[in-house]
Amino acid sequence: MRADRLVAIVLLLQAHGQVTAARLAELLETSERTIRRDLEALCVAGVPVYSQRGRHGGWTLLGGHRLDLTGFTVEEARALFQVGGIDSPGLRSALPKVFAALPEPLREQAREATRTTVVDPAGWGRRPDEARFVDELRDAVMARVQVDIDYAKPGGVAESRRVHPYGLVSKGGVWYLLAGTPKGRRTFRVSRIERVRRTGIAAEIPDGLDLAGEWESAQRDFEVRMRVVQVVVDVAEKWVLAFSAAMGGWTDVHEEPGSSVGWRRFTVSVPHPRAAAIHLAPFGGDVRVVSPEEVRTELARLGAALVATNSPPSAIP
Repeated sequence: MRADRLVAIVLLLQAHGQVTAARLAELLETSERTIRRDLEALCVAGVPVYSQRGRHGGWTLLGGHRLDLTGFTVEEARALFQVGGIDSPGLRSALPKVFAALPEPLREQAREATRTTVVDPAGWGRRPDEARFVDELRDAVMARVQVDIDYAKPGGVAESRRVHPYGLVSKGGVWYLLAGTPKGRRTFRVSRIERVRRTGIAAEIPDGLDLAGEWESAQRDFEVRMRVVQVVVDVAEKWVLAFSAAMGGWTDVHEEPGSSVGWRRFTVSVPHPRAAAIHLAPFGGDVRVVSPEEVRTELARLGAALVATNSPPSAIP
């Protein structure tokens, strides 16, 4: 993640006085080219970093500049270090350096947060997407330039598109790119992008763009388009863990009161009635759909099709 890498660079310069770009790249496990872009970004942002050429040269902070973390509250320190379980090598390498710069007594609070909390972005039974182009897309967003992407819809062939990147969102271990297109704002799942080519053409970004607000709007559009339904189900007690694991990895599951003895009631937000039926069918009679009727109808249709297709042949007399 670029933000934590920028913080780490400043803290390393602060701690060591003068460091070469090659050494920074080695410490932060990235390329020297990436470090030089980061240093340029720090200069643009007003951080007084400058380079000294020559055999004993390197990058340093002008005039003893320091990153002041004394303004951190206890809650902010805890929140910062509670994200340490997120699968980001850059973040994991940056946090110890931030920790070293924290004032006392916040260090103990931060240390306790790392001992008591783990953030796992993946649901049971699935891993986060392999999103190869997150860094390239993030750099394009920061540079405010258009990119050409080869993007494949599910089951389709990749097509080339030129987009205006607004920003990146990670939801449950899945990365999405929000971008402007000739047809308006679109959302692209990064794992379905097969190639990224950065252009030198300025991106057109709406004035005052609120990325969080755009993401909320994109989710609402998705729900309308996909006919998201709230499915109420009773699950046999012995299957609750398996049900939560199977459904919680890809949709929202909330336990509700009102089920009978031996059963637990849940409300599940599912993108489409047919999708709900497909994911509930493997549980057979151990999951009872309370509502809506269209999901029960779809389950009955699936069951009839399975019986018709897979029933053993009649014994030959």
